[in-house]
Amino acid sequence: MTTDAIPVPAPAPDAFPGPRPVWLVLLCSSRFASSLSFMVYAGALGPAMQAWGMSAGEAGSIQTAFNIGYALSLVGSSWFADSLGAKRVFLWASWATALTGIAFAVFARSAESGLLLFALMGLTQGGTYAPSIMLVAQGVPAARRGAAVGWLLAAGSLGYFGSIALAAGLAERFGYEAAFIACGLGPLLAALLATPGLRGRANLVAGGPARRLRGAFRFLADRRSFLLTAGYTTHCWELLGMWAWLPTFLTASLAGTGGAGTGGLGSDGAGLRGLWIAGAIHLSGFLSSLLMGRASDRLGRRAVLVAMGLLGAACSFSIGWMDGMPLALVLAVAVLYGFSALGDSPVLSTAMTESVEPGSLGAALAVRSILGFGAGGAAPLAVGLVLDHAGGSGSGWGWGFALLGVGGGLATVCALLLPADRPNRS
Repeated sequence: MTTDAIPVPAPAPDAFPGPRPVWLVLLCSSRFASSLSFMVYAGALGPAMQAWGMSAGEAGSIQTAFNIGYALSLVGSSWFADSLGAKRVFLWASWATALTGIAFAVFARSAESGLLLFALMGLTQGGTYAPSIMLVAQGVPAARRGAAVGWLLAAGSLGYFGSIALAAGLAERFGYEAAFIACGLGPLLAALLATPGLRGRANLVAGGPARRLRGAFRFLADRRSFLLTAGYTTHCWELLGMWAWLPTFLTASLAGTGGAGTGGLGSDGAGLRGLWIAGAIHLSGFLSSLLMGRASDRLGRRAVLVAMGLLGAACSFSIGWMDGMPLALVLAVAVLYGFSALGDSPVLSTAMTESVEPGSLGAALAVRSILGFGAGGAAPLAVGLVLDHAGGSGSGWGWGFALLGVGGGLATVCALLLPADRPNRS
C-alpha cells in the first residue's frame, strides 16, 4: 500500500443502505425530464430546416448558439453555487429552463426566433448540471457517492435518448411544432419534481467572492485535483468529438458510401438513421454511467478511470479504420465506444467532490467547465479539418478518430498518476 493512498470513507450509520432516498430519486427524475429538451432541435432538424428554409450554415448556427449559452451557464452556475447555495441555484435554473423551454416550444417558428430562444434555453439549462452534482456530494457519503452521481448522469443520458426518439418520431409524423411542444414540457416537469423533492434539503452557503477566487485556483496546486481536472479536460476532447462525428461516420457506413466525406447522407432515411444511432450512443452512455459510478465505489476511482480511459482510447484508434468491415462488428465497437467514452464521467465528478473542500467546490467546477468545454468544443472542428485534409480518402476517418484517441490516452495517463485509493468493500 502506498503512503499517499486516499481512503474512501465508510458509509455513515444513517446513510441509505437500501432504497434510494426520495430526494435523490426526484433529483435524478428531474435531471431526466430536463434532458428531454436537450436534443429536441437535433431530433427535429430535418423538418425544421425545410419549414424555415434554412441553409446548413443557418441550421448549425442555432445549435452553436445553444452550445455557447450552455457553456456560459455551466461556468456561471458553478461559480455562484458556493456563495448562493447549490440548492438555490439549481431551483432557479430549473424554473428558468422551464420558462425558456416553453417559450422555445411555442414561439420558435423561424430561423431568427429559433436561434434566440434556443440560445436562451442553453443559457438556463446548463445551470442545473454542476449544482445537482454538488447536491449529491452534500447528501451522500463518499462510499456511495459514485453510484449516486452515476444515477444522476445516467438519468441525463436517458433523457438525451428520449429527446432524440421523441423529437424525431413526432417531427416526422406531425411536424416540428409537435416535437418542440412535447419536448419543451420536459423542463417544466423537471422543475415540478425538483421543488418538492429538495424542500427538506439545506441550502449550504460558503464564503464570499474572495474565498471563491482563492479556491478556484488553489485546488490546482493539489496533485489529485490537478490530475482530475486534466483528465476531465482530455476526456471532454474525446467525448464531445465522438458525439459530434460518430453518428455521421456510422450513417455513412450504413449508406455504404465509405470515405471521409458525407456523401450519401442525403439518401432515403439516412438522416433519420443517424438520429437513431445518436440515440443508441446516449443509451450506451446511460448504462455506463449507471454501472461505472457504482463500480468505482467498490473497485476504487483510479481503477475505473484507467479502465475506461484505455477502452475509450482503443475504440478511438480503431473505429475510424473499420469502414468496410462487417456492419455488425462496426456497430458493436460503436456501442462499446459510447459506453467507454462516457463511463468515466461520473467517476471524475465524484472524485472531484472528494478532492476539493466543499466551500470551493463550485468555483473548482467552474474552472473545470471552462477547460473541459473549451477542449470539447474544439474537438469537432479539429476532426473536421482532418477530414477536409483527407479530401475524401477513407483514411480521413481513421486519422480523425485517432486524434480524439489522443485525449483518451492522456486521460489514461492522468488516471495512472493519481494516488491510489482504498475503496470500502463492506
